[in-house]
Amino acid sequence: MNKNNYVYLLDGKIYINLTNLCTNDCVFCIRAIKDDVVGANLFLDTEILDVEEVKKQLDSFEPDKYKDIVFCGYGEPILKLEELKEVAKYIKEKYPHIKTRINTNGQGNLIYKRNIVPELKGIIDSVSISFNGENKEVYDAISLPKIENAYEGMKEFIRECVKEGIETTATIVTGYKDYAVDLESCKEQIEAMGAKFRERPWLDNGY
Repeated sequence: MNKNNYVYLLDGKIYINLTNLCTNDCVFCIRAIKDDVVGANLFLDTEILDVEEVKKQLDSFEPDKYKDIVFCGYGEPILKLEELKEVAKYIKEKYPHIKTRINTNGQGNLIYKRNIVPELKGIIDSVSISFNGENKEVYDAISLPKIENAYEGMKEFIRECVKEGIETTATIVTGYKDYAVDLESCKEQIEAMGAKFRERPWLDNGY
């Protein structure tokens, strides 16, 4: 029996957990606080992803009852790009009424050294991108990126998603300890790129 939780429910939506790897180590990341989200332990025992098991777990949640599926777990979902695309295509073919979203740090183009956004068009309806700070210094202090030029790369990813017509939201986490972010500056920059701005107040349980 597979013990990896690839699929879980949160706030009336289905979430898909593809990896525990990430190119950031954000100071507010829930992984540093707890092992589970609403009772589902999201730590995987292997990074060799079983796509058929993901589909099987997904089907067991009776997706016809839901309107949204979000690629988001204890890692950066775009690090499993090919598997993500395969699962997203499966969703669009089998459950065409469901909207798909990726919660991402926006570093996908830096990771793969190419523009991956056109590959998401048609299978991903929206993206939520962690903007995290009004400039590189604030972003780096909060996100602790492992990739060079992560901040500019994230902003370029936002622009590419907007250009491709993918609904794009950029988020700021507020209220975590004494980390101060200039919300107005973030909002101005995000909206100037054609994306939506969303503030995510920090919750003690991380979600």
